[in-house]
Amino acid sequence: MPKITFLGGAGTVTGSKYLLSHGGRRILIDCGLFQGLKQLRLRNWAPFPVPPGSIEAVILTHAHLDHSGYLPALIRDGFKGPVYASDGTKDVCGIILPDSGMLQERDAEFANKHRFSKHEPALPLYTAEDAMRALEMIEALPFNKRREIGPDTAIILQRGGHILGASIVQCEFQGRKIVFSGDLGQFGDPVMVDPTLIEAADYLVVESTYGNRKHDTLDPQEALLRVVKQTVEHGGTVVVPAFAVGRAQSLLWHLDRLRKAGRLGNVPVFLDSPMATDATELLAKHPNDHRLSAAECRAAFSIARVVRSPEESKALTADPMPKIIISASGMATGGRVLHHIKHYVGDRNSTILFSGFQAAGTRGAAMLAGAESVKIHGVYYPVRARVENLSMLSAHADADGLLRWLKGFKSAPRQTFITHGEPTASDALRHRIEEELGWNCTVPEQMQRVTLA
Repeated sequence: MPKITFLGGAGTVTGSKYLLSHGGRRILIDCGLFQGLKQLRLRNWAPFPVPPGSIEAVILTHAHLDHSGYLPALIRDGFKGPVYASDGTKDVCGIILPDSGMLQERDAEFANKHRFSKHEPALPLYTAEDAMRALEMIEALPFNKRREIGPDTAIILQRGGHILGASIVQCEFQGRKIVFSGDLGQFGDPVMVDPTLIEAADYLVVESTYGNRKHDTLDPQEALLRVVKQTVEHGGTVVVPAFAVGRAQSLLWHLDRLRKAGRLGNVPVFLDSPMATDATELLAKHPNDHRLSAAECRAAFSIARVVRSPEESKALTADPMPKIIISASGMATGGRVLHHIKHYVGDRNSTILFSGFQAAGTRGAAMLAGAESVKIHGVYYPVRARVENLSMLSAHADADGLLRWLKGFKSAPRQTFITHGEPTASDALRHRIEEELGWNCTVPEQMQRVTLA
């Protein structure tokens, strides 16, 4: 009988990979990087659990690196394709994957130059060239259209509302209907569309990022304005590590509304992320993935001054004027934002403002937990700046939102697998589903294989 093996996203919010197999056939849903804790990141360097060349196809729920970021390595090591994704996900991967390869190359070069790596020489997991080859293998599929991708195998993509192009994957495999939620967005988000309700599945794989938490009910614009005013009045700078796709655009939209209401004043806003700038421009290309018109996209995102070159970024860091800097990455794991954090994390008048979930082992999680210092590029920097998190700006549904989506099913799946969450979050969601819906649930372990009876 067909089986599902949890190659990632089990016991953690990263590395999502789910392998469907039957009689030598293999289909992979998501191909994510492990991030955060070192023991998780080391999994990226281990041999893939099955020969990449034995996999028939990969299906991506969306383009965030924890769901797509291992794809260049899989292809380099023998996977021959195809890769299926929504049109929006294909376009966003065109931004994210080459940037990931470039950053890995730069980080390895920086580590070798300053000799702080334990490896000699430090190497990237994959290169920007590897990423470009991966993009050639992605085939865009429309939403709501059934597509046969092999014998007794078909998929339908539905909108997940998480980021541009995010999909819920309905997979028909060997007579079973298996639904993969991907990452689900918030209902009622002012920018992104609601996740599509699914009525039935034999088996369900659902995320649990916020499975044990509810988002703050404060108005996000009021909360954002409070942080900005508190910082700017003391002459400080607000540094916002933000995911380049999704979070950065939501932040700009809220800041634009505050500016137009005359409440933000003249504090300058800078978008120091070429990737976020490119992703913002994609919104107009995919109007059905969000709630904004093309005119609203242009107007809202014109609030920020775009910083393109590394030289401009360095000059921005050195400028003492109070300001807001939005820069990738969202958990402070890499990118230009690290240079801004190095400069401002020791300033008592400044604020490091996170805007969503921080995975265990990331700098964001450490700072929010009250770390006295943070290690960046081999050097420890004391944390004296204010550190805050506005979780209501998250692109993830919270526990109540996840239950709301699950209640859209008209009948219970035979089995629900709870993944993509820290252990406490996944178990809390399991308990709620069992108590409130009466469904059969399990929290799978890494590399666990389950027969789909």
